Amino acid sequence: MLKRCLRFHIHTERGFHLQNMKVISYNRIINPSFLLINHELPSNMFHRPRLISTSAPSISSFNMRKNDLMMRLPCCFATRAALSSSVKTDTSSGSKKQKSSSFYTHPSLLEMKNEKAANRVRVYEFLRSIGIVPDELDGLELPVTVEVMRERVDFLHKLGLTIEDINNYPLVLGCSVKKNMIPVLDYLGKLGVRKSTLTDFLRRYPQVLHASVVVDLAPVVKYLQGMDIKPNDIPRVLEKYPEVLGFKLEGTMSTSVAYLVGIGVARREIGGLLTRYPEILGMRVGRVIKPFVEYLEVLGIPRLAVARLIEKHPHILGFGLQERVKPNIQSLLKFHVRETTLPSVIAQYPEILGIDMEPKLPSQQEFLNSIIESTREDFGRVIEKMPQIISLSKAPVVKHVDFLKECGFSSEQVREMVVGCPQVLALNLDIMKKSFEYFKTTMARPLEDLVAFPAFFTYGLESTIKPRHKKIAEKALKCSLAWLLNCSDEKFDQRMSYDIIDMEEMEVGESSFDMNTLLEPRNDESASDYDDDYSEDDNV
Repeated sequence: MLKRCLRFHIHTERGFHLQNMKVISYNRIINPSFLLINHELPSNMFHRPRLISTSAPSISSFNMRKNDLMMRLPCCFATRAALSSSVKTDTSSGSKKQKSSSFYTHPSLLEMKNEKAANRVRVYEFLRSIGIVPDELDGLELPVTVEVMRERVDFLHKLGLTIEDINNYPLVLGCSVKKNMIPVLDYLGKLGVRKSTLTDFLRRYPQVLHASVVVDLAPVVKYLQGMDIKPNDIPRVLEKYPEVLGFKLEGTMSTSVAYLVGIGVARREIGGLLTRYPEILGMRVGRVIKPFVEYLEVLGIPRLAVARLIEKHPHILGFGLQERVKPNIQSLLKFHVRETTLPSVIAQYPEILGIDMEPKLPSQQEFLNSIIESTREDFGRVIEKMPQIISLSKAPVVKHVDFLKECGFSSEQVREMVVGCPQVLALNLDIMKKSFEYFKTTMARPLEDLVAFPAFFTYGLESTIKPRHKKIAEKALKCSLAWLLNCSDEKFDQRMSYDIIDMEEMEVGESSFDMNTLLEPRNDESASDYDDDYSEDDNV
């Protein structure tokens, strides 16, 4: 009976153990004959740990060992807790030491921002110390160190740019020497831009140092070549007008060229026209070119004649219409130039549209009056026949007047000759002396013939005067100098076939400018040839 009770008790204990297998964990004790049962149950359940003997044959031995083990359990648990706490502490302190000694630490975003601001302050202080005002550099990506910024400033100095130049465009300091400046300068050098012009080039257009060779510069150069600008003239165009490198191909450049061709500028002349005056590429048609052309048409110059003037003198498009051209026209009218002669005046001397005539006209009028006693109306006639008189220096004029007086002409005759043909004040004196000598000795004509036709001095002695005089001398013809000289060679040959001289042709006056010469078809020679001093050895 007792054995059955013991077995029942043991089975009961083991049954309880088996029922709780899902929620217990086993920790071994130093004694291999016992297992420590550590119950980890929900918080609302409490159980005491139990020991199950693997070799207890009797109740008494089981109870004794059980009591002995229960007495030692607190000590075991305390030791275990101490060991666990020690391991955690050592692990935590070790990780802290490892973290503090790591070489891969990263600063926070705030630290990086503060460091960047401090670097910019140091760079700004350096720039101020050398005279550069950095106010416009806010927001621009700058070097992080003063040394790199000093390298950029020194490189710009080597290019010839001064502190004043940099202050005029401080954004150039945002260009990297290796990534921006050197590639651009190398490209310009390969194109043929000369070193002697580089400093002025960069002063006029420092933005080129920001440009991409492939994206920005090369397409513009290709476009210029497509406009029939010769490869050797490309660097000349860039030197004259470096701003062209910043234009868009589909914008002002294409429209200005298209308009000029539309009004009659020969397509084959575009290359030479742009070579001599590339600023046209930057002119807006609606604001600049078209109003200028239309104003000349209003003055009486046919559109095709305007196109021919632009071919020969493309820079006239740069004369400000409101600021210069219109005031000059009004000044000419004020000084007795007849409105009907304005087209001829402009065609003979297009520069008259851009000259500052406010001080010139009164001065020249007073001077001419002092040496030939001319009237105000005389001064107007002189301008109509030779508008260059406005820019003629005084010393040559005095020499020519003195020569005419030495030839025997009176002051009044000199005045008539100058008013009739103002060119006598600007011709080569040596040639005039030879022509007068032939007139006096061989032709044996009276001085009055020269007073009536002073343009005699404008004809070539060997090419025109001598051959024609011989022909009329052989026929014993008597004619005026105007009938003899004021015609083409073909017309003169026709006159030589006449039995008599037409009296109407005898009344032909002095030569004058013919507007129709601008309307004649152009010959094969082009005005696009561009001659200038150039040295290929002076490239960048």
